[in-house]
Amino acid sequence: MGAEHSLGEPCADLVVTRPPLEGGRVRVVEVMATGTNGGAQEHVYSLVKRLDPARYKVRVVSLSHGSSVRRMEKAGIEICVIDEPDDRLAVQALAETLAPMEPEIVHNHMYRAEVVGTRAALLLGEKGCKRPAVISTIHSSRIRCVDDRHALRQLTPLMDRLIVVSKAIEQKIRDEGRVGAPVSLIYNGVDLQRYNHQQPCCTLHDDYSIPESAPIVGVVARLEAEKGHRTLIDAWPLVLAAHPEAWLLVVGEGSERNSLEAQAASLGVANRVVFTGRREDVPAVTAALDISVLPSYREAQGLSVLEAMALGRPVVASEVGGIPEMIENGVSGLLVPPNDHVALADALIRLLSDHPFADMIAKRGHDLAHDRFCIELMVNQIEALYDQAALKLRASAGVPR
Repeated sequence: MGAEHSLGEPCADLVVTRPPLEGGRVRVVEVMATGTNGGAQEHVYSLVKRLDPARYKVRVVSLSHGSSVRRMEKAGIEICVIDEPDDRLAVQALAETLAPMEPEIVHNHMYRAEVVGTRAALLLGEKGCKRPAVISTIHSSRIRCVDDRHALRQLTPLMDRLIVVSKAIEQKIRDEGRVGAPVSLIYNGVDLQRYNHQQPCCTLHDDYSIPESAPIVGVVARLEAEKGHRTLIDAWPLVLAAHPEAWLLVVGEGSERNSLEAQAASLGVANRVVFTGRREDVPAVTAALDISVLPSYREAQGLSVLEAMALGRPVVASEVGGIPEMIENGVSGLLVPPNDHVALADALIRLLSDHPFADMIAKRGHDLAHDRFCIELMVNQIEALYDQAALKLRASAGVPR
């Protein structure tokens, strides 16, 4: 089950022209497992904002409320929420929501959306409606429990396509025994035009009473165990021993905040660690960092790494999941073993001590992001899959091509 690898040409050389589709706009519904904040939700937001509105009629359904839902509503994206925790009832509700939309494509994002979205699409067909094509993007490197893996193995042959965001995720679904649907590798992309003109947050030092001359190391990630904040905080006393002027900025919200704050206090570094909570200006904050770090224990791809690279920030990240597919160690960033606070501290100290080296890897990371990970490439590849699925459906229904 090899993925169709689609990263052959750089963004700079990307030219896509498509003739109009007969039969009108392709009707697409993006289904999100949760409306909270995270990389998958950022992916959906970026995708929906950039799909050609003359070619696609796009709606979003979220299976819970949250900050990402509010963000999409504010941006004028057509979105509804089915806040039903029981999967069987959620499938019924989603099928009822989809029926009047008559979607040609249901694109699921994250595990619960794969289960609920696929079953709802199948239920439409059972009720005599046109059964939409089902596409699922696997955003997470989480190891599923036995029951979850069984459900996915049963549902995968009924899906029309899987999208994986890294080769590591391709291997993951292979290990889980997910066969019966074609697989495409489409890396997450970043909005390079936005980052090219992104100014650093000019109030960051004042916001947190950080001296203007102090270097800032920052991590942008949900405050959950798999993101590796504990290892980073364990590393921080070693960093401060070499660079007592440095500050650590922890950007994000999550269930681990209280325990992480207690950990920093117990290590005597609480006065050099700032927990910002949720920030609405993450690109500006990232642009103001001296070093961006992502100490995850597992990671599908690591969108915050790409964003930091696009902003020209030197990156230190764990050598897990899809991260090594973006970073060449010592060239476009530094990779360290997961859960190794000494190695993490050494990498941070190296970049804080060797400014020319830090500038070099930041420049190479920036160039790599621009060459291979632009959002236009991601959107064009997904649009091509939508077109392929819609043409197949329309041909089977007798719609002129």
